Amino acid sequence: MNFLSHFYFERFATNPERIVGGLLPDLLKNADKSFVLKPRQYEDELMDNPLLKQLYIGWNRHIEVDRLFHNSSYFFHHTHQLKLNIQSSLVGLPIRPSFMAHIALELLLDHILTLNKAVSIDKFYTALSHVNEDAIRKFLTINQLGDIPKFEKFYQQFIEWQYIYDYAQIEKITGALFNICKRLWQFEVLAEQRELLTEQLNWYLQHQMADAQEIYQYIQYELVDFN
Repeated sequence: MNFLSHFYFERFATNPERIVGGLLPDLLKNADKSFVLKPRQYEDELMDNPLLKQLYIGWNRHIEVDRLFHNSSYFFHHTHQLKLNIQSSLVGLPIRPSFMAHIALELLLDHILTLNKAVSIDKFYTALSHVNEDAIRKFLTINQLGDIPKFEKFYQQFIEWQYIYDYAQIEKITGALFNICKRLWQFEVLAEQRELLTEQLNWYLQHQMADAQEIYQYIQYELVDFN
């Protein structure tokens, strides 16, 4: 799941460390795809500090949410249907339709949360801004992240860019999808392809995603007894 969907499951958290912990795996991945942490190896040390404990709990919940989502019938159904729906806009491009469908589903879910005002994007960015920076730095140090300054620079840029607000517009999602794909493949996109993908995403949103709340209810239920 993407940023807002992860935030959805922490939206009632009373401290920013819990919220940021639930976003941290994706923040690290976006900062540098080689940033891989294994916090369970340092659980005793992390659980010994109140702020680090909240980051760690949020981190573990993020991993569990992704596990539940990627193994759900909802995920398999919609990625398959989306792939069929959008593949004509990718003709001539090196993009793998199944990859695009996976990312598109996650961004469309964030789009729905935005339109339905199911989460507060203002609160999302407030948590990112108010988190204890020393706690994040200590969390990353304990987990032996090799280039903490690189992450910290990305983190501040992420807050400044505030591109999550763009998820309210389907055409912005189209742009984000192609930009994500450019991290993996080299290509140029024609205006016609952008327009077609936007139309396809909008059609799918309007006609095939009335069941979006079901995946959130399913995951929320499964998280009740998760520690």
